[in-house]
Amino acid sequence: MASNLSTRAVRSACIASKAAPRSLVTLIPRRSFATNPETAEPPTTQAEQPRWSYTPPQAKAPFSLHMHSGRPEFHNNSDPEVLDKFYIRMLGNGGENYLSEETKWLAVTHKSFDQGRRGFNDRLAFLGKRIVQLQASLALAQNPTPASSSAKVDEFGREPFSHAALDGLRNLSPSTKSFLTDRSKLAELAQKYEMQKVVRWEPRKPNNLMASGLELVLAHTMYAIIGAISLEKGGHIANKVAQERILEPLGIRSVS
Repeated sequence: MASNLSTRAVRSACIASKAAPRSLVTLIPRRSFATNPETAEPPTTQAEQPRWSYTPPQAKAPFSLHMHSGRPEFHNNSDPEVLDKFYIRMLGNGGENYLSEETKWLAVTHKSFDQGRRGFNDRLAFLGKRIVQLQASLALAQNPTPASSSAKVDEFGREPFSHAALDGLRNLSPSTKSFLTDRSKLAELAQKYEMQKVVRWEPRKPNNLMASGLELVLAHTMYAIIGAISLEKGGHIANKVAQERILEPLGIRSVS
């Protein structure tokens, strides 16, 4: 009796093993792989280009977004050598090697350029602004304010508590920090680095860049470069660049 049951089990298993591949063939789609290099599709020329240099075809509009606008065309830099010279002016010798090729272009690309279809620097600027503001706060706290000669004398002879580590807290007012890191001052510093030659954007009025928001775009790009350095080189390098290349030229010197 036991031998009959084992024989039936073996037969059912064999039948199931023969039927399973036929059902799986009908359910699983076949994939064809090109093993012959001559039959494989060659890479397109556009795919070999760097991402910053072209707009993806699927992102292009079927018509011009500035059709019959009468607005003069605004020229944006597309020369990598010009961009490298800017990074050398801002970051010093070897500054062109701080960032990867794609990130160097992304950091100087405003969201108005090409309708944002090649990427833009908003998130980098958000991170970079936090780094610059933090370093400005630390530098102000480390620089004590001189004692005022017009301080009131307590009638009971009491003296307020003072400590060298707390003397700089008087500088940490929002008005002081915002005055020293004002947008116009950042934009003026960016123009000394000749950032306006490499920043990629589409001004609303190409004949009047200041009215189109040039100061805001330049300050925004300064923050974006610090944010990009933080992501690719680390916070220590970004802090150092923010101190030496942005805050010190603005008159905020940190005590180290």
